[in-house]
Amino acid sequence: MVKKIVVALLCAALGSSLYARGDMSESRTFIGLEVGYSEVQGDTFYDIGYTGDSDIEFGARIGAQKDDWRTTFIFDYYDSTDNDQNVETLLMTVDYFVLDNASAFKPYIGVNVGYANYESTFIEDSGWVYGGQAGFLIDVADMVNLDLSYRYSLSSADVFDHKGSIFFGANYLF
Repeated sequence: MVKKIVVALLCAALGSSLYARGDMSESRTFIGLEVGYSEVQGDTFYDIGYTGDSDIEFGARIGAQKDDWRTTFIFDYYDSTDNDQNVETLLMTVDYFVLDNASAFKPYIGVNVGYANYESTFIEDSGWVYGGQAGFLIDVADMVNLDLSYRYSLSSADVFDHKGSIFFGANYLF
């Protein structure tokens, strides 16, 4: 529990320092939801040695976005009853929009860092996760955008190796 609090405070401090670089009135805050299809590699009770599993993952996000970057705090939940794997992930992502234009289509690349809790029968481990993502954002209205991305994260935990996910997200900007 202490590790989770430290990670949350670290993410908040990093996010605050990013927002402090520019004028807050130039950025737009957003909240959103995401759903994805993920592949998780981790130990299970019946097969020690990074068993692969794929299933649906859900998440919620909050962040801020400017013309050329975006910072997002994400909580994702993955639960597969088929292979008995469960992963909760708290991430901070920083994305850079690679095309400098005012169009509604904005491709991006980014990095992520956070903390994950992995569970399976008789197995539980937590650790840092880090990785990258790429995708594109489409502005569908003045206050709504859609996001399609691929996110890959490695883990420092002993029994949880990595997770790769394709996500679809919807964001409400205010």
